[in-house]
Amino acid sequence: MFAMAFATCVTYANAQTPGGTPGDMSAQNMPMQSRPGVAAPAPRRNRSDTQLVRDVRRAFTRTPGLNSASIHVESRHAFVTLTGSVPQRSQIERAGSAARSVQGVRAVSNRLTVRTRRGSGH
Repeated sequence: MFAMAFATCVTYANAQTPGGTPGDMSAQNMPMQSRPGVAAPAPRRNRSDTQLVRDVRRAFTRTPGLNSASIHVESRHAFVTLTGSVPQRSQIERAGSAARSVQGVRAVSNRLTVRTRRGSGH
């Protein structure tokens, strides 16, 4: 990630420096995806909130050690909110990570809680 940020800064600095001849095919005249060492930005996909909710739920099913039966997923303008409960504290972070991994999700508000056992005396 640092290398990508550095390459972006160098590219920006080169673009700001006058030089080169009109027919020069230096890196500053090349399209972004053709420049060596510079990754092209991923195309932005606008996805509906319904699609995002579905994809977050699918991500939960692919996450080992996550019991998502009591997790409610809501999305509004690609901002996802997780509510409900899970049996173990470690599953709260797993659910948040799974939701953040879904392409198109801008942010995740993780409001999950740990289910407590009632009547167990603990």
